[in-house]
Amino acid sequence: MTHDAHALTAALDIGGTKIAGALVAADGTVHGRTVRPTPHAASGARVLAAVTEVLGVLRELSRWPQVTALGIGSAGPVDARRGTVSPVNIPGWRDFPLVEGVRDAACGLPVTLVGDGVAMTAAEHAWGAARGHDSALGMVVSTGVGGGLVLGGQPYPGPTGNAGHIGHLSVELDGERCPCGGRGCVERLASGPAIVRRAMAAGWRPAPDGDAGAAGVAAAARAGDPAALDAFARAARALAAAISATAALTEIEVAVIGGGVALSGDVLFTPLRAALADYATLSFVRGLRVLPASLGTDAGLAGAAAAARTAPGVQLCPRP
Repeated sequence: MTHDAHALTAALDIGGTKIAGALVAADGTVHGRTVRPTPHAASGARVLAAVTEVLGVLRELSRWPQVTALGIGSAGPVDARRGTVSPVNIPGWRDFPLVEGVRDAACGLPVTLVGDGVAMTAAEHAWGAARGHDSALGMVVSTGVGGGLVLGGQPYPGPTGNAGHIGHLSVELDGERCPCGGRGCVERLASGPAIVRRAMAAGWRPAPDGDAGAAGVAAAARAGDPAALDAFARAARALAAAISATAALTEIEVAVIGGGVALSGDVLFTPLRAALADYATLSFVRGLRVLPASLGTDAGLAGAAAAARTAPGVQLCPRP
């Protein structure tokens, strides 16, 4: 697909907590960002309704006529070949025909679907913390844990758009069963909800007017709460084990971590770097760097747009 320099790409970033949309320029600049909460315990149709509502807002923007494509980064697994999604954290979507479902709202635009971790990685490689690296791992640590790879200087989504889906690597062989069906997945140990579960099991409780999520645990960890510190240390070990395994397989140079949990800053990154030194011991992975994502919450949108600008997409409603 070709685009002129002034064209915009519509982008959707779909996760277990929120559905975001925007128009994105070729340099990654995000315009007209809009967000809706992801309906919980809802039918697939209700979640799709929230997606189409976001697209409806975008279509009302004055710059919509400049849009030439739509990119979707979704929590996964996704199947880019079939246009379907089965996000672990959106129970109402299993083999859900998302690309088909946005037909009316995106009529006339080619659509590209990738995993949300793949989208974030593409953005960080193009404009952010992974820029200039030929091999990189990007991770989204939030309600779930997603990821993507850059290999040979190019994002590598894989045949179905899921390559680098690190959240479902097993790092605890006899660990808890994950909703994906596996055991001991990184997501069960290092996601925001996992950190909260671990802290609460050890006695942490949010303040009456405080944050009850991972941000609240992070605040308690900064204040020295032992249960909160333990929860983040455990999450850090899980992430370090998965990152070092990925490095041993692919010789990545850098791992870039974004998402809500990464906003915890040193509470996460200090134990993570310490744990990585314990796991990444082979000579060719010892120099691996772990960095916070630099594009913030818009990385998924920018990356979904980048994927759409460079991929053929799926033509839903051909223009006359």
